[in-house]
Amino acid sequence: MTDGAGVYEVLDERFTTGRCHLGDDRLETLAGGCRWVEGPLYVPAGRYLLWSDIPNDRLLRWDETTGAVGVFRSPAGFPNGNTLDREGRLITCEQGNRRVTRTEHDGSLTVLAERFGGKRLNSPNDAAVARDGSVWFSDPDFGIVTDYEGHRAEGEIGACNVYRVDPSDGEVRLVADGFSGPNGLVFSADGSRLYVSDSRANHIRVLDVRENGTLGGDGVFATCSEGNFDNIRFDDAGRLWAAAMGGGVHCYDPDGTLLGRVLVPEAVANIRFGGARRNRLFIAATTSVYSLVMSVTGPPPLP
Repeated sequence: MTDGAGVYEVLDERFTTGRCHLGDDRLETLAGGCRWVEGPLYVPAGRYLLWSDIPNDRLLRWDETTGAVGVFRSPAGFPNGNTLDREGRLITCEQGNRRVTRTEHDGSLTVLAERFGGKRLNSPNDAAVARDGSVWFSDPDFGIVTDYEGHRAEGEIGACNVYRVDPSDGEVRLVADGFSGPNGLVFSADGSRLYVSDSRANHIRVLDVRENGTLGGDGVFATCSEGNFDNIRFDDAGRLWAAAMGGGVHCYDPDGTLLGRVLVPEAVANIRFGGARRNRLFIAATTSVYSLVMSVTGPPPLP
């Protein structure tokens, strides 16, 4: 099923010279009827897409070969962001359970993080895996301020931070603070920089990644001109694509210039490149999951 036409809005000539607008001119609706969708994740080994329907406390699955949609896991801890580790295992941020888990190949769950300094995390939101196998995640309070996306509770840490799970000893370490509402995070292709969207401050911070797993060189990469930043992804040309709730999907040049937008009929929460050629953009937007086969390609898997 398709919805609408003319989905690209060009704001800078580099959006056209970079051939960002030459894909499909219509969004394809893969699924609807959700309450608030987040965390799309394409799993190449199975050719399926997973995503979170947070208020309904479930992970859903779309089969690329048949188009069938079904429940992958329910209850699921009011899940939000999902990613794969270096061994192809599912990493999920569970807002309701206030933890980050790994789904093993046999289906069992391993808890990677649920406390820092002896105190419960707020509500992990999004995760990214570094080249060394460490799992980095944002921890805003979105899942504890109401019962809609988790369970209302008082925060124990008293701040919204970004953490790193050490791959050798499993220790949870604080790597970045000073956020109002840390949300999506993604590494640059060479792993030398970490980009973090702050939904409440409505900008994207960029930090240098040191060899010892610490961060430095903090700065602002971009400020949202329309909507509110949620998660972020790179394409293989180094452009940053950002889900902007109320503003579609924004495309930024590596220098931070807003080049263009993908227009979406619902508020966009999360995006992810996937498909056999990594040129299909999956868009989680309010109640629906859309896709757009594009002329740009997502980054290759980590070597």
